Formats: sequence, structure tokens, C-alpha cells
Amino acid sequence: MHLERTRANWVGFSTIVVKEIRRILRIWVQTVVPPVIQMTLYFLIFGSVIGSRVGKMNGYDYMTYIAPGLIMMSVITNSYTNVVSSFFGAKFSRYVEELMISPLANASILLGYMAGGMFRGLLVGAIVTLVAALFTNLPIAHPWVIVTTALLTSAMFSVGGFLNALFAKKFDDVTIIPTFVLTPLVYLGGVFYSIALLPPIWQHVTRVDPLLYMIDTLRYGFLGVSDIALTEAYAIMVGFLVLLFALALWLLRRGTGLKS
Repeated sequence: MHLERTRANWVGFSTIVVKEIRRILRIWVQTVVPPVIQMTLYFLIFGSVIGSRVGKMNGYDYMTYIAPGLIMMSVITNSYTNVVSSFFGAKFSRYVEELMISPLANASILLGYMAGGMFRGLLVGAIVTLVAALFTNLPIAHPWVIVTTALLTSAMFSVGGFLNALFAKKFDDVTIIPTFVLTPLVYLGGVFYSIALLPPIWQHVTRVDPLLYMIDTLRYGFLGVSDIALTEAYAIMVGFLVLLFALALWLLRRGTGLKS
């Protein structure tokens, strides 16, 4: 019985993952092209035009310095957006009810949608990295830091998108968090500057922004420079991921946002 249940969960999980990946690739003009174009414009405007006036930051050309932050921005927004739009679409079309009455474990459902969000986030992040390489000589100081940070961040924001979709009741609710919460936190998280340039009081305020730790850690992975202790950053990323995953699983078991 246990083996059959495990096999059923694996089939269900892999089915969700394949469905999500096919959806992302089928509408690649909507899921991949726009964020890549947006990041390219950031490189052109902030890197080429403004960067030539800023000069160097922490020993690197400005375009090289902001590249990891722009890569992380693409990972965050695309991981989050994919899950919130996909799972809310399942709620809106009512076929999420079939998932809930199936023998599939709640953890398998959550992990399936997470994997889809991570696929899109990491795919777009990889493409943006290639775009960055066209504009600047982007070094790779610590490959494993880059990989682990990207995986933890994409997983975290995939769960965040799932939570948003659970509580969303209309399409407008899907865009509120990305527009009014994620975007300000990304811009204030040190994408375009080092927090060392801020006055001491604003450095402490900025440290409240959890996205700072992800952006700064990825920058350390590429450039080898950091404003935040690596252990502190990893502790915050892992802590947030565990907390959000447990919360999403608990809400899913209660049927929050799924019961009419």
C-alpha cells in the first residue's frame, strides 16, 4: 500500500511538473521573451548610459556590479509570477478541485508547482546571464554559491507565488504583491548600489529587506564581493524557505482559498 501511494504521488508530481514546463515553453513569447527584453533594457540604460557616469563600484565597472542583481531580479519575479498565475488559473478554471479530491499528497501538489516556478525562474535567469555576458566580462568567483543561491531563491519565491494564489480571489489580486511589494523590495535590495554607500541608519533599515541577502549573496558568487556575511545570508534564505513551505502546506491542508 505504501509503495503504491508513493508511486501515485510520484506520477502526480511529475505530471504537474511536465504540464508546467510544457505551458512555459508553449507560450515562451509571454513567459521568457518579455523579462529578457526588460533586463536587456536595464543593461542598456543603467549599464551603458548611467554606468559610464558612475564609474567603478567596489572595484568593478558599474555594469558588471549590477549584473548579478539584475539576474537575481529576473529569478525572483519569474519564479513568483509563474506559480501565482498558474495555480490561480487552476482555481479560476475549477480544475484544482480534481487535484484536491485525488489521492495525491498536498506536498506533491505544492512541490509540483514549485518545480514549475523554479524552472521558469532559473531558465530566465540563465538567459539573462548570457545577455549580461554580451555587455560585460562577468566573472564567476564561486560557482556553488551562485547555484545554491539561485535554487534557494527560486524555491522561496515559487512558494510565495503559491501563497499569493491561495488567497487571490480575482485576477487583480495576482498582481498586487509583485507590483507593490516585490518590486520596491527588489529595487531597495541593493540591485543598483552597494549598501555601504548609504548612511549608517539607512544601512540598518535596508537590512530588514530579505531580498538584500539574496541579491548580495549572488553578487558574491559572481564577483567575490559582499556587504553581508555569507552565513547570515544563507540562514535567512533557508529559514524563509522552510517557514513559507510549512505555511503553504498547512494552508493547503486546511483548504484555504480552495473552498467555495
